[in-house]
Amino acid sequence: MPELRKDPIIGRWVIIATDRAKRPDQFSCLTNENPAEMKPCPFCEGNESSTPQEIYALRPKSTAPNGPGWELRVVPSIAPFLRIEGELERRGKGIYDLMNGIGAHEVIIETKEHATDITELSDEQILKIITCYIDRMLDLERDKRFKYVMVFKNHGWLAGGGKINHAKSQLIATPVNPKRVKEELVGARQYFNYHERCVFCDLIKQEIETKDRVILDLDGFIAVAPFAARFPFETWIFPKTHSCDFVNLDMEARLNLGRILKKVLLKLKKGLNDPPYNYVIHTAPFRRQKTGYWKTVDYDYHWHIEIIPRLTRVAGFEWGTGFYICPLTPEDAAKFLREVTV
Repeated sequence: MPELRKDPIIGRWVIIATDRAKRPDQFSCLTNENPAEMKPCPFCEGNESSTPQEIYALRPKSTAPNGPGWELRVVPSIAPFLRIEGELERRGKGIYDLMNGIGAHEVIIETKEHATDITELSDEQILKIITCYIDRMLDLERDKRFKYVMVFKNHGWLAGGGKINHAKSQLIATPVNPKRVKEELVGARQYFNYHERCVFCDLIKQEIETKDRVILDLDGFIAVAPFAARFPFETWIFPKTHSCDFVNLDMEARLNLGRILKKVLLKLKKGLNDPPYNYVIHTAPFRRQKTGYWKTVDYDYHWHIEIIPRLTRVAGFEWGTGFYICPLTPEDAAKFLREVTV
């Protein structure tokens, strides 16, 4: 019989449609087919003139900006959703609110080699990627126009990866807080006001006790299939120690986060035939000096990474209701991924 499950953080309901469920191994028939990739690859070392001027790079001091010798580069998107030049100019038009499309849209080129995915990189290179995320967030926080930076990865054509088949991720700085993050912030604050505890910490504690949805527990981080999973094999990675800000990770924690992220993605790649996926980092918003603003966020929110394999489609019922229909129980998904050796 199908089962309705309620997300404990934002109160969203999910339908676990067990009557039409597939076995976990049946999802492996889905492939990550891409159109012909762009050649020559503009993100490979030696092709720096094919990209905009770099914003940030890890490179020896003996090398010149926008030339070879780098280990990681960040460049502006050539097709930005938001642009950094200009002022917000908030205004009203009747009942409607508007502002200029001000923000930042950057591409993190994760390696100079033509690797197609982060799973092909060394632990040390992934450490550099995570450090880059943090450095860029801290730099963009200084711009008072911005309230949030969303870091995300689109792997594969069906997940929005595009024709440049080179390991990369992106970030977008926005002048407003994203709705999905705000829902978590509000839900976490409501839970904290009633229980005086972090809902994410309580969730982690219960998942460790039951073990049914734990995929990997490694070096201070835990990967779980969420109780009310929206999608088959949806995975969340949490730090086991409470923290609301992703940018507060020290070097050891960054290395450990990279290791568990790589292992989880390798399990998905091996077990599901390299599926398209997205991952997003949800962290606390920038806090400006304003009375009562996000007063308890340091205590009630808990940063995390959400990994979403693109194995099903969202259709009319989901768009019309806000429900999600997941054809696989998170318990079965977690068991399957635990057993994939990498």
